[in-house]
Amino acid sequence: MKIKFKMHYFKNLYIFFAILALIIFFFSTTKVNAKAFQINNIEISTPFEKNFSKNKVIDIGFKEAFLELLNSIIQTKDLKKIDEIKLSEIKSMIESFSIKEEKFVKEIYYMNLGVSFDKKKIYNYLEKKNIFPAQIISETFLFIPIIIDEKNENLVIFSDNQFYNNWNKFNKKSQLINYLLPTEDLEDLNLIKSKSNIIENYDFKEIIKKYFLNHSIISLIFMNNEQTKVLSKIYIKDKIFIKNDSFKKINLKNENEVEFLINQLKVIYEDQWKEFNQINTSIKLPLFIRVSNKDLTLSLKFEKTLEQIDLIDNFSIDKFDKDHIFYEVIFNGTPNNFIRLMKEKNYKFDTQKKIWILK
Repeated sequence: MKIKFKMHYFKNLYIFFAILALIIFFFSTTKVNAKAFQINNIEISTPFEKNFSKNKVIDIGFKEAFLELLNSIIQTKDLKKIDEIKLSEIKSMIESFSIKEEKFVKEIYYMNLGVSFDKKKIYNYLEKKNIFPAQIISETFLFIPIIIDEKNENLVIFSDNQFYNNWNKFNKKSQLINYLLPTEDLEDLNLIKSKSNIIENYDFKEIIKKYFLNHSIISLIFMNNEQTKVLSKIYIKDKIFIKNDSFKKINLKNENEVEFLINQLKVIYEDQWKEFNQINTSIKLPLFIRVSNKDLTLSLKFEKTLEQIDLIDNFSIDKFDKDHIFYEVIFNGTPNNFIRLMKEKNYKFDTQKKIWILK
C-alpha cells in the first residue's frame, strides 16, 4: 500500500512540474514576441483645414517616430542608406500605436503619439541594408571641454569657456549620452593649467576619479585664425578612443556657431558610443543553458533578464524534466561577450560542457 502511495505521489509530482514547465514555456514565448522599441511623445501639429485628415497626421507621426528610433540605434553614416524608405515599410514594422493626447488650439490640430516598433522586424530590416544597430543604452559621461587659444597661448576652462557654459543647452530626444560637467574647482583649474605644455598627452585621471564614473570625454578645442581643431579623448570603461576633427573657424561670440560645433561634436560622441555597443545581427550563436526549476522565481528572473538584453536575438525552452529547464539562447556575439554581459547582471555559468549550467 505504501509503495502504491509513493508511486502515485511521485507521478503527481512529475505531472505538476511538467505542467509548470509548460506554463513557463508559453509565458516565455509571449514575452519574447513582445520585445519592442517604444517611442513616446511624438508631437505633430497641422492646420485644421477643409481637407484635414487625421490618418495623414498619424502617418507623419509614424515617420517621425521611425526617424527618432533610427537616430538612437544607428550611426550617422548609415542614415543615408534608408532615405528612400516607404511609409508602407515603416507601417509593416509597427507593433502598435496610441494617441496620448489630441487638441485644437486656434484652428491648429495637435497630436501626441506613442509608437511601438517590433524589434525583430527592425533588426531584420537593418540587416538587409547591411546596417548593424546598437543597443539603446543611456549613460552618463564626465565631459571636460578645454579651449586652447593658440594665438595667445592660453587655456580657457570652466565659466569662461563657452562650451562649458552651453554644452547641455542643446540636447536631442534621441541622445544616449548624458553629460556631467565638472564643478568649478580651483585645485582642478590650477592642475590643468600646470599641464598646459603637455595638455595633449595628459590623461586627467586626478580629476576623473573624483566623479566615480566609468566613462568620460576630454575635448581639447584648439582655436586659431584659420580653423578650429578638436582632439577628443573618449574613455569608455577601460578603453580609449582618440578622435581628431577639423572645422571652419568658430567665432566664440556667435551663439549659432558655438551651437553648431556642439551639435557636431555630440554626433561624433554618440556615434562612438553606438559603435561600442553595436550588435552584429549576422552572428547567430546558439547557447544551451540548464536552469534548475526547483525555484520558479529563478527561471522567471532569468527569462526577464534575457528579454532585456538586445544582443539576444531570441530564446526558447528546448526541453524540460522534473528537475531542470533547458533553454536555447540565440546570441548576437561571442560566448565570452555573453558571459561578460550576464556577469554584470550577477549570473554565473559552468561552461565545461556543451550545455552550460546556471549556478
